[in-house]
Amino acid sequence: MDAMRNRLVVLATVAAVLVLLGASARPAAAASGIGPARRFAAHQVVVKFKGEPQGRTVRLPRGAGVLATARALRANSNVAYAEPNYTATASAAELEPFVPDDPGTLETPPGTAPTPGGWAQKQWDLLPFSGTATAKLPTSPGGIDAVGAWANLIAAGRPGGRGIRVAVLDSGIAYRNFGSNYARSPDFSPGQFLPGEDFVDRGHLPLDENGHGTHVAGTIAEQTNNGIGLTGIAYGALLMPVRVLDKRNVGYANRIAEGIRFAVRNHAQVINMSFNFACGERVPQVDEALREAYDRGIVTVASGGNLSPTTSTAKSCVSEPATGPRVIGVGGTTEGGCIGSYSLAGKGIDVVAPGGGPPAAGCPSILSRPIYQVTLRPGTTNQFTIPSTFVGTSMAAAHVSGTVALILASGVIPDTLKGKARVRAVTRRLETTARSLGYPRTVQGAGLIDAAAATAP
Repeated sequence: MDAMRNRLVVLATVAAVLVLLGASARPAAAASGIGPARRFAAHQVVVKFKGEPQGRTVRLPRGAGVLATARALRANSNVAYAEPNYTATASAAELEPFVPDDPGTLETPPGTAPTPGGWAQKQWDLLPFSGTATAKLPTSPGGIDAVGAWANLIAAGRPGGRGIRVAVLDSGIAYRNFGSNYARSPDFSPGQFLPGEDFVDRGHLPLDENGHGTHVAGTIAEQTNNGIGLTGIAYGALLMPVRVLDKRNVGYANRIAEGIRFAVRNHAQVINMSFNFACGERVPQVDEALREAYDRGIVTVASGGNLSPTTSTAKSCVSEPATGPRVIGVGGTTEGGCIGSYSLAGKGIDVVAPGGGPPAAGCPSILSRPIYQVTLRPGTTNQFTIPSTFVGTSMAAAHVSGTVALILASGVIPDTLKGKARVRAVTRRLETTARSLGYPRTVQGAGLIDAAAATAP
């Protein structure tokens, strides 16, 4: 009864606001559901009344201005917040054109065995950054030394972060076969997936329709030693596919909040979010869900965001969810160990990780390869390739989530630490073992993550 009463209060208050605004007299306001400067769902506001545990989405009648209604609701002393239902977009910037001498094929020539360690020729991001290079294992100035971390995890009896549960909030994952239109990526095993949820097309399987989520999931936990494709950082982890971005890589705040709560209810230990809201947008509904995750000891990781070529730096900033409660915000670095030209700076950056692509001005290295992973061939949902086009802080966040999974499995964080203390300890471990690249803290946070050092006993 209380829930029904609160619902009626919300609707009555919105109706009263609309009368005061004279909404019905301004039908032209309905013509623009998404404004040019701020993107949000048409005919929706997210409202929370004081004393309620969380906000709710209220649908407005045609003719109601979203911004005007939210502003009027905020003037009510009983309203904790009222905001548009803002949209977030994936933080990947595809390079063009494809590298011409890189076919992106998965298969070895017929009749030949796969080359052991062949992943190392593409995955510069996982290599050691120092030491003696060999033919099979070169070094990379931009590497995070996942190789050293793998040795630490084998010694700890949890190879590849075995058993750690990572929720991937994204465009879905190509995690299973479904009819003739969808196929599981050949570099995932069916046993490494937990039940997921689709918050875009309700009731559907959280299958990927554009490749972004599969690429991100691959960096976190793609399989190894199977003669297919490449490898993931926490190859022993379990993945929970949570679809909150549509085929255009766009998602709404209310669905993202639902996705976070789904991961919390289903005992995820890490939540990866490779997407961002626009600069300056408030998404309190998402913050509430992130706070629940923090209270439960779940480590949340988010991309810091990419600088768009069409957007001035004055209108760009590190934004939600990277700036949310105790979220680890991640900037992007290049193969040469420099900050990526796309990587946003600000106090929301806690660490940086490989995002590939061209470096920012002043970098002494011209190395600029992308992040390679197996994902969907463009325009398909059942064919796979290793594209040479993915760069950005989306990719960087995935490296941190994979490394966090290894940290949790390694035993370096005491089991006695629970809840918020556990999250703080993991974050501190990442930051204290990171290596500085010589940039200001607002650019690099604590520095480039070092997976080997972070998991060392």
